[in-house]
Amino acid sequence: MLLYAVISINLALVFYSVGVWGEKIQGILKKWHLAVFWAGLAFDTVGTSLMGRLAEGGFKFNFHGITGLLAIVLMLVHAVWASYVLLKNDRKSKSDFHKFSIVVWIIWLIPFISGAVMGMSR
Repeated sequence: MLLYAVISINLALVFYSVGVWGEKIQGILKKWHLAVFWAGLAFDTVGTSLMGRLAEGGFKFNFHGITGLLAIVLMLVHAVWASYVLLKNDRKSKSDFHKFSIVVWIIWLIPFISGAVMGMSR
């Protein structure tokens, strides 16, 4: 199960990074960005769920647990908001969306890195 969790979390990193930086480089939110945001969220949720099953006692109310929960909530808000922006089809909103994307991505990296460090220190 650990292997599947690690693969899922790393796929989340790949999908989310490709979506966020693809959007930033292209300068406008597109449908394919939205698809990879949702894929990143799905892989992160699966990976986090598997890691939670492996952790003794499940969710931990510590730095990693709190930032991880915050990251998943922000990823969900991000994907829902991106869906809304694309449906609204306002050019300015689509071109400014990357500012929010980068902030969410940076916040998401915090539990990703802290989880990797915790995993390597065992």
